Amino acid sequence: MDSLQTLKELSSQMQFEADGEPGASSHAPACYSPKEDSNAITHAAQLPNGQKIVLLKTLLSSACERDCFYCPFRARRDFRRATFKPDEFAGLFSKMNQSGMAEGVFLSSGIAAGGVRTMDKLLDTADILRKKYHFKGYLHLKIMPGSEKDQVFRAMQLADRVSVNLEAPSTERLARLAPHKIFIEELMRPLRWVEEIRRTVPAYKFWNGRHPSTVTQFVAGGADESDLELLNTTQWLMKNVRLKRAYFSAFHPILDTPLENKPAVNPMREHRLYQASFLLRDYGFDLEDLPFTSDENLPLHTDPKLAWAQINLIHTPIEVNRAEKRDLIKIPGIGLKGAEAILSARRLNRLHDLSALKKLGVIAERAAPYILLNGRRPASQLTLF
Repeated sequence: MDSLQTLKELSSQMQFEADGEPGASSHAPACYSPKEDSNAITHAAQLPNGQKIVLLKTLLSSACERDCFYCPFRARRDFRRATFKPDEFAGLFSKMNQSGMAEGVFLSSGIAAGGVRTMDKLLDTADILRKKYHFKGYLHLKIMPGSEKDQVFRAMQLADRVSVNLEAPSTERLARLAPHKIFIEELMRPLRWVEEIRRTVPAYKFWNGRHPSTVTQFVAGGADESDLELLNTTQWLMKNVRLKRAYFSAFHPILDTPLENKPAVNPMREHRLYQASFLLRDYGFDLEDLPFTSDENLPLHTDPKLAWAQINLIHTPIEVNRAEKRDLIKIPGIGLKGAEAILSARRLNRLHDLSALKKLGVIAERAAPYILLNGRRPASQLTLF
């Protein structure tokens, strides 16, 4: 098997891994490809800073000693395995980068001979990329279960982003997905180490003089957990270890795994979890604000911000000309940029109608039922559109 074919096989098994913006990198086609066969291995990705790049998502090896029940490359699954040596992969990616086929890389691996040894190979690969090939682009390294603290520190020195996939929100739930993984010692502890290192080691000692961001991923619905459980863990991570983002991958069954007969989860659940996590991270919402149903899940038929507004704002609308930013961003149709635009516009003139809001980038029709303009509800002004 030549190197490019090996890369295709390994990259095809990374489709469930997310990076960049939800929906932008996961299951996305390549946005640029000089060679037709690179479509299978590069993906359009939008990074947290808004930059769009062509990202290679791949494994160093699909050989794995773990028997996670949901995983396509679990130990007992019958399929052809493939493995790169660190210098082999680094050389191949460097050529792809120089030719414009890939601008960044997200590198993970199956676990062979333990998490420590596997992490060493990932670090060797990253070190070769940075030092031998002088790669200065985006690098996301997966931290392997069971990695040591010194390895976590080294990963942080080499990467723009590091991640530990929790997969489930608690020890009990993880046992249903990956009974050989240890939730606290193998998964949560490295996330705590990352934050401890960020707090004690100056940023200039890391790649590009910045601390790397940290993310995790959950298999939504794989362990029959509720949305409340997932978001409770997400909120704790955001507050206590400065998690940049939680990714949610709606469970879908894989043939020849113990969960192959488990029904797939509605993809809309994944979408609602993303919306709710952004409300927790960026919009000042708490778990208590989210509209959980009696089974502790989010409603699928409406987004959580709108559901909150229908309960809290429909009878007590917010006066746009006086509201502070923290209140404006809770109004449906008004995002972070829209709120800033409103605050800037108000310094010059009062806002009188929905057309003025629309010019500021607000989805005025969506906001109308929940706002006042100069003390009046603007619903009658919808005819302006």
